Amino acid sequence: MGKRDKQDPAVVNLVVVSDIHAGCRLALLPPEGIELDDGGHYSPSDLQLKTWAMWREFWHEWVPLVTRGEPFAVCVNGDSMDGNHHNATTQISHNPVDQKRIAKAILEPIVQMCEGRFYVIRGTEAHVGQSAHAEEDLAEDLGAIPDEHGNHARYCLWARLGKGLVHIAHHIGTTGSMAYETTALTKELADLCADAGRWGKEAPDVVVRSHRHRFAQSTLPSRNGNCTCVTTPGWQLKTPFAHKIPGGRTTEPQMGGILVRAGDEDVIYTRHMVWELDRPREVAI
Repeated sequence: MGKRDKQDPAVVNLVVVSDIHAGCRLALLPPEGIELDDGGHYSPSDLQLKTWAMWREFWHEWVPLVTRGEPFAVCVNGDSMDGNHHNATTQISHNPVDQKRIAKAILEPIVQMCEGRFYVIRGTEAHVGQSAHAEEDLAEDLGAIPDEHGNHARYCLWARLGKGLVHIAHHIGTTGSMAYETTALTKELADLCADAGRWGKEAPDVVVRSHRHRFAQSTLPSRNGNCTCVTTPGWQLKTPFAHKIPGGRTTEPQMGGILVRAGDEDVIYTRHMVWELDRPREVAI
C-alpha cells in the first residue's frame, strides 16, 4: 500500500472530478496549448478556453472555499483521456503520447495542490485501453497512490473519511429520460446496502459514480444520517455521439465536480459545483 494509506484524521475533504477526456478537441486543454509528437503545436479553441476558465475557478476558488482552506484528497474517477474510439474524428491526436502529455499538463498541478493525496479510477476501455492500461500508465507517472497490488489506477476505491465510508467507481447505468435520472443511483445504493447486509459488512455512506457526464444525486435515510449516491459532471463538451442520443441531444453539457466532507457525526455529500453551458445562439427567421 502507498505511504498515505493509513487514514490521516486531519483530512476530512475528498474532491472528485471525472471524464476529462484529455486529447479531445471538445475537452480541456491548457491555454498555452500542447506540443505534439511530430513537432506541431495545437492551440485551444474559444470553447476550450471557456472550459479552462471553469476548471481554474473550480480548483482555485470553489475548492478552497468549500474545504475551508483545509487539506484535501483528490480522486479522478475515470476516463482521464479520450483514446481512439468508435471511429471518432474529434481527437486532437490519435497518438497516445500526445493524449498523455495533455492529461499530465491538466492534472500535475492538481497533484501538487492536494499534496499527493491523489487517486485514479479506471474508466471505459474504449477510451483508456484494455484493462485501462493508458490510465494506469498516466496514474503511475502522476504518482497516484497505488492499491494493495501496486496498481496506480484502480477499478474502485473504498475510502474512510472521518467516521464514514465512501465507495467510488466509474460506471453506472444511464437513461435517456430526465424523469428517471436518479433511478440507477437509487438501485446502486440498494445493491451495495443489500450486499453489505448479506455478508455482514459495513455499507457505504456515500457512493460516487461518473460516466454519464451529468450531475445527479439520490439520498436515503440511514442510521448514520443519510446514505447518498451521486454522479459527477464531466469536463467534455457535446460530442457528435451526444448529439444523437436521448437526453444528450436535448440538454447542454455540464462541467464541474463534487466534494465529500466528513462531519462531526457522519459523512455526508455536502457540496457540488456544476456549470451548464449556454444554448447555441438563436437566429432570427
